[in-house]
Amino acid sequence: MQRIYLDNAATTALEPQVLEEMMPFLTEKFGNPSSIYSYGRETRMAIESARKKVAKILNAHPGEIFFTSGGTESSNTAITEAVYDLGCEHIISSAIEHHAVLHTIDHLVKAGKATSRFVKIFQNGHVDLEDLERLLDETNKKTLVSLMHANNEIGNMIDLAAVGELCRKYNAIFHSDTVQTVGHFPFDLKKTYVHFITAAGHKFHGPKGIGILFVRDNIKIQPFIHGGSQERNMRAGTENVYGVAGFAKALEIATSSYESDSAYIAGVKAYMMGQLENLGAGIEFNGDPRGRSLYTVLNVSFPKTEKSEMLLLNLDINHICASGGSACTSGAHAGSHVLEAIHPGNNRVAVRFSFCKHNTRSEVDQVINKLSQLI
Repeated sequence: MQRIYLDNAATTALEPQVLEEMMPFLTEKFGNPSSIYSYGRETRMAIESARKKVAKILNAHPGEIFFTSGGTESSNTAITEAVYDLGCEHIISSAIEHHAVLHTIDHLVKAGKATSRFVKIFQNGHVDLEDLERLLDETNKKTLVSLMHANNEIGNMIDLAAVGELCRKYNAIFHSDTVQTVGHFPFDLKKTYVHFITAAGHKFHGPKGIGILFVRDNIKIQPFIHGGSQERNMRAGTENVYGVAGFAKALEIATSSYESDSAYIAGVKAYMMGQLENLGAGIEFNGDPRGRSLYTVLNVSFPKTEKSEMLLLNLDINHICASGGSACTSGAHAGSHVLEAIHPGNNRVAVRFSFCKHNTRSEVDQVINKLSQLI
């Protein structure tokens, strides 16, 4: 049986055109971008060309785009430097954020650098914006709001503009983890009140190990990584040139085919939802999959039985790749902090299926057939 890959929220397959764009920098164009001779200058030009391309797609200024190793580093940088350099003494976030955000906040709170509070989450996984305003109104400290644009486990999306306007009203700094949405939705950063956003190339058919941090041009922060003058003195370390080239190309491809790809993928997701509902057997969907949600993610709960407890393992044995939630915590699945936050004490078995443009309804039929046997 051919492998069926339904874990695209964890990582995606590298687009052939992206690899083609990267190859020269893996072979003959190997110069260090900090070198002054021609080998260095050509890689420096490639980085700056990629930066301009990314900025244009996101409607940002090239000077606001910094290349990083991925979403985790980008979120760590934004949150930490908002506290150390922008004077944020209080952080408002949510219990369903990615661990790159939650663990950073926890570290800063334990170090005595900031206080934090979590906004209420509705049972459907959406953020309570009235509670967010209450929390903003109650504090007299300079505040950082860190709320993800789309949740990587259940797919729920915040209204980025609405949260931004609340932050504007209360003069708060706004960071949003947009790792699951850059490359999947159009952005207009010039018209969006947000100070930091993040992205990772491998979420939209680009390479792993490369991401961006957008820093609004009126924000001045210090480097998170020290030891060199790369990225305009903002991130030390020799640049990942082939990763940068691949990131820009992948974003260009994803953006150019956004309308057709998103409609197709949404159709595959809707088809799977319908087929799962036909199975019956007490199957439930987590989050708000038919509402304000990623078209790429479907989180499904199955009743806990002897069979379903081994569901992920049995899917793997049958060459079907899915996950129990986030793939960012390697090893045994210790239960989802996201599902615990919205359904405390729930002992059902959750599986996240996440789709891309390469998935087909035929694959869904094969998965449904196998699930009907397994549950």
